[in-house]
Amino acid sequence: MIRLLPAVLCTALLAAPLTSHAADTAPREPYGIALEGFAYPYPVHLLPLINDSEQLSMAYMDVPPAQPNGRTVVLLHGRNFPSSYWAPVIKMLSEAGFRVVVPDQIGFGKSSKPIGELHFDNLARNTIALLDHLNIDKAEIVAHSLGGMLGVRIARAFPDRVAHLVLTAPIGLEDYRLYVPPTPTEKIIETEDKLTADGYRKQLQTNYAIKLPPDAITPFIDARFNIKGSPDYPRWLRAFVSSGQMIYREPVAHEIALITEPTLFIMGADDHNAPGRPNAPEALRAKMGENAELAKALAAKMPNARAEVIPDTGHLVFLEAPEKYRELVLGFLGR
Repeated sequence: MIRLLPAVLCTALLAAPLTSHAADTAPREPYGIALEGFAYPYPVHLLPLINDSEQLSMAYMDVPPAQPNGRTVVLLHGRNFPSSYWAPVIKMLSEAGFRVVVPDQIGFGKSSKPIGELHFDNLARNTIALLDHLNIDKAEIVAHSLGGMLGVRIARAFPDRVAHLVLTAPIGLEDYRLYVPPTPTEKIIETEDKLTADGYRKQLQTNYAIKLPPDAITPFIDARFNIKGSPDYPRWLRAFVSSGQMIYREPVAHEIALITEPTLFIMGADDHNAPGRPNAPEALRAKMGENAELAKALAAKMPNARAEVIPDTGHLVFLEAPEKYRELVLGFLGR
């Protein structure tokens, strides 16, 4: 059940200041678990919701274009990134005439961290509730990473609300349960709590094959590790781990080929991200994360889809190859 009430919270500035690699070991000024203290590029608003009897707030940016074309794009973020990382894409789309709506899903960024478990169906309903609140009947969905799984769920559950679907380096193109044994939540919490900032940086660089300078990754480190100073950090950590369990327990790979809306996969050729791979038996690890090939195979099964693979690019496609990304996205949405 979802109930809506008006509320607004405004912030400013582009993102947390970019600092050097040395910041990984420097003292950290605590953020709140709703990223209080971490700046977003546009004003942030809050939409009250109720998920599973829990009162929550969904944060979002709503960026109007200078010269409207009458269309709206909804940007769906990944698991390890606040929605502020969409800043250059917001600018690109806004300049092209699109209204751009950028939510932080419940459990992420500046949105509430629930006590209950996260589920893609709830996140999809929340996103549609936001569109209803903003009087948007139909939108272009542009998603990244975990957001790609959510984009699939939205397109399957609410096809009449989706005009085009852009899946940017999505995860979930395979069913990770076929490779990775289930892991208890408490064990994952213990492992994640022991992770250091430097270890997290290496994890991002390795898992995502990021082709960005170290300073460009620092805000992602800050967005996670400055929260450790918050007294509510255990609740944030449990929500973060719940999002990982959601990826594992609620696969969408078997539904992607059923999507009928025009769909574009934009893949980094070097992106072999596969959540849970370190926990898979060694013999199976090499079979995981063939994301570009998976995207091409899925697109071939779909009635209205294609896959584009960008060479020398990792998981953060839109930041690593911005000009090519612009060409592909605007060309596709202009159909």
